[in-house]
Amino acid sequence: MMNTSEYQDNSSVHGYEDCGINHSMVDVVVPSLYFLLFVPGLVLNVTVMWILLQLRTESTFLVYLKNLVAADLLMTLTLPIKAASKLPSASLGLRAFTCRFGNVLFYFCMDISIVLMGLISLDRFFKVVQPCGRLLGQNLLFGRTVSIATWTVMLGAVALPNVILTSETPSVSSHNLCMDMKTKVGRDFHKAVILVLNWLFWVVLLVIGFCYTCIARTVLRSYNNSGSINVIRKCKTKAKVFIVLVVFLVCFAPYYIVRIPYTQMQVKNKHGCTRESLKVAKDFTLWLSATNICLDPLIYFFLCRSFREKLSNLGIVGRFLTT
Repeated sequence: MMNTSEYQDNSSVHGYEDCGINHSMVDVVVPSLYFLLFVPGLVLNVTVMWILLQLRTESTFLVYLKNLVAADLLMTLTLPIKAASKLPSASLGLRAFTCRFGNVLFYFCMDISIVLMGLISLDRFFKVVQPCGRLLGQNLLFGRTVSIATWTVMLGAVALPNVILTSETPSVSSHNLCMDMKTKVGRDFHKAVILVLNWLFWVVLLVIGFCYTCIARTVLRSYNNSGSINVIRKCKTKAKVFIVLVVFLVCFAPYYIVRIPYTQMQVKNKHGCTRESLKVAKDFTLWLSATNICLDPLIYFFLCRSFREKLSNLGIVGRFLTT
């Protein structure tokens, strides 16, 4: 669930001392990675959206999946603007627009994705481990209400305030354009939001880890009780059970480890090699977070039978993937 606007240090001067970092290469590699991610991300998510829209929403699981693909598709659409604004030749107007709007939408969608992955984990937990939880946890009205509340809270409490508080006139000579565009209140708000969302990430991670550990134990116990000796099937079951946790850790954990120390130095306007290193690490781990738009379809494929069945109807490729 990530944050709000992006706060780049994309000025022609990257720091106040030589830290051995090839910024010219970083300024080319990072935008290129976003551009490369855009095409497969767009194709995957448009395809997934088309399939899911043909499925009747008969469970909270499908409610969360449809909301997740909507967030992923929106995030995908922000990538070209985000990438273009990072290029050394980007105009001040494009960079300012990205600071105030493009990056806000990017982080908004990322935050939504994180919350929804936690909800998906709880939904699977209620279904497999605590069937009595179906009364509330798997009620369609409950699922839709929680989804709407998630979008509304993230929009009203995080995204819109960042747009409003990023209102200062940008300067060509700014070393930290996005942060310099923030008002004093905006800087304090940014720091507070980063801390809150960071805590939210770790809480969701604990929830996901707990849910799928319980699910794995329940499923494997069921196999053992039935006397099954199918080792391959057990391995496939473990892979399916932990796919959400794996995607979550691979995409988001590195970014959140780097985000707090970088933000502390960014808000305090501290310069030095530590900050330069953290910024490069933040840029690459943020791109890694964006790869969730291509990895989330694994969740749909492994955990949603109706999605797999619909995919198999697409032709040879679909039948190959579902075998």
